[in-house]
Amino acid sequence: MITEKIQLSRADSSLTTYLPDSSPELSNAILRPAILVCPGGSYSFCSHREGEPVALAFLAEGFCAFVLQYALKENALFPAPLNDAEEALSLIRQNAKTWGVDPDKIAVCGFSAGGHLAAALSAMGSVRPNAAILCYPVIAGWKNRFLEEPFPEVQKSVTADMPKTFLFSTSDDETVPIRHSLSLMNALNEAGLTFESHIFRSGKHGLSLGKDCT
Repeated sequence: MITEKIQLSRADSSLTTYLPDSSPELSNAILRPAILVCPGGSYSFCSHREGEPVALAFLAEGFCAFVLQYALKENALFPAPLNDAEEALSLIRQNAKTWGVDPDKIAVCGFSAGGHLAAALSAMGSVRPNAAILCYPVIAGWKNRFLEEPFPEVQKSVTADMPKTFLFSTSDDETVPIRHSLSLMNALNEAGLTFESHIFRSGKHGLSLGKDCT
């Protein structure tokens, strides 16, 4: 595995790579799909439980994986986090050949506040991923304690060119109520977009991979 932390334009933002070693024995894996992981943390921190463990899980399934450290706290005023995500996605596409990435198979995966960022990148970004995986995402009417201004309501920015989307959440999540996922699903449905969702009956916020280690 090749791992490297790459500094982005903002001093406090970075992209960490988790790339499989190439091998002549893997002739069918010269180009691999990729995943850009956006950990949660209320735009106050980036959760370690929703970063590297998620990247390694996708790596084990044949993906090139990347974890984004994006603008936080008082620096998280939009569009700063979105700019970080756009830069990260552009960087992956620009280096696709070097990193062994299929530039047409790059998904974004976000958790909680990172799910908001992943959804924003998919709906509002100047560059877009090819698919989105949103895990108990924040979507509408929410702000953190460092900023007076609330974060954008992503469901209001859904357009017909948003990529295919998968959402999972839990119906008894008290931190990010299920209305967030439902509002986005309704917007996706009204736009005639392809999406899939799994709403688990029960599970506390921050499930990550749903394993003991996370």
